[in-house]
Amino acid sequence: MTALYMIIGTLVALGVLVTFHEFGHFWVARKCGVKVLRFSVGFGTPLLRWHDRHGTEFVVAAIPLGGYVKMLDEREGDVPPALLGQSFNRKPVGQRIAIVAAGPIANFLLAILFFSLVAMLGSQQVRPVIGAVESGSLAASAGLMPGQEIVSIDGKPTNGWSAVNLQLVRRLGESGSLRVGVRDEGATLERQHEISLDHWLKGADEPDPIQSLGLRPWRPVLPPVLAEIDPKGPAAAAGMKTGDRLLALDGTAVSDWQQVVDRVRAHPKTQVQVRLERDGAQLELPVTLASKGEGQAAAGYLGAGVKGGEWPANMLREVSYGPLEAVGEGLSRTWNMSVLTLESLKKMLFGELSVKNLSGPITIAKVAGASAQSGVGDFLNFLAYLSISLGVLNLLPIPVLDGGHLLFYLIEWARGRPLSDRVQGWGVQIGISLVIGVMLLALINDLGRL
Repeated sequence: MTALYMIIGTLVALGVLVTFHEFGHFWVARKCGVKVLRFSVGFGTPLLRWHDRHGTEFVVAAIPLGGYVKMLDEREGDVPPALLGQSFNRKPVGQRIAIVAAGPIANFLLAILFFSLVAMLGSQQVRPVIGAVESGSLAASAGLMPGQEIVSIDGKPTNGWSAVNLQLVRRLGESGSLRVGVRDEGATLERQHEISLDHWLKGADEPDPIQSLGLRPWRPVLPPVLAEIDPKGPAAAAGMKTGDRLLALDGTAVSDWQQVVDRVRAHPKTQVQVRLERDGAQLELPVTLASKGEGQAAAGYLGAGVKGGEWPANMLREVSYGPLEAVGEGLSRTWNMSVLTLESLKKMLFGELSVKNLSGPITIAKVAGASAQSGVGDFLNFLAYLSISLGVLNLLPIPVLDGGHLLFYLIEWARGRPLSDRVQGWGVQIGISLVIGVMLLALINDLGRL
């Protein structure tokens, strides 16, 4: 079932985002009087094709990894004299800029729409209440304490842990003061704490901002009774079964699942002695933990899980918006995520953020499946994030991308004539090399995560 969600989620996500992106180019081209020869969603062998009254061929192709809009252009073939006025290359530079920019702009508009819909649908957020603070951690040094609710990060309100994480991600690789606003249980006033950052998590392969600060979110106590077993994991190999209650790891008693998680994560590729209770009898089993992640991000893996606990009503809050407020929220989230994406790219370029955080098609497919399985709201959120990424990446000034074409046209507008074909050709070759290199790096990262 998970694989089915992954396939359907990926196809729907790519289909919607590519279609909307290319429709932006198509619609503005039509408005500018350019003849569109083909509108294709996907590459390769056409599965479906039809023509409209303007003679445009619409195609749904077999390889759903992109799409394109082919316009009448003298640089790509002979154009009948009667149609020269409808040729893309004959249009004023301002119109060509508008046509090229329309694709990424369509992606941002789509993100605003999806974020607005999510805001109107509403969501249930877990209050960001601190459950524990690790001794000697950055959070402990700043005076943060269990029971406090995080209400803002750097002045930005946080109504749930996802908002806390998002604001922390913006500070990865940076130095300076991180301002954390908290409210004590039962209090109404917000108090500010400052955490000193020094190249915080710079270059970390898989940064976990909340855990890195030494914070542990509050959550219900979960008895360490196994409810699921990974058939290929260490727990299954050692003979552990669902229904087993873990009593101790290496002689240290455990009464809460989080204690198990903490000890397992801290000991990758290590053999631990597990004492458990099964059908009223106690058993001792040696378990060799596996490892997930690389380098400093490597963590132990047991391959077992427990049932989720019931959250008390006072720890949950419903967040929803009216239609007008939802549009404002959609605009705000789209802007913030666009800025965050650009900042992250800049940090990768300067080594402040590891390039291993780049994700490729495998990760996108996995997240698409997981979000589709989680519900409409999560899937719309995923589509919005992916649409923003597509819009931002396409606007980068790299030849072969929309941003590269925009760069050439802006130069033409500034100097009154286009760059020579030779210079543009060099740019395209460099652009193709960069794009292929980034795609390969993202794919390698995906395979490493597997």
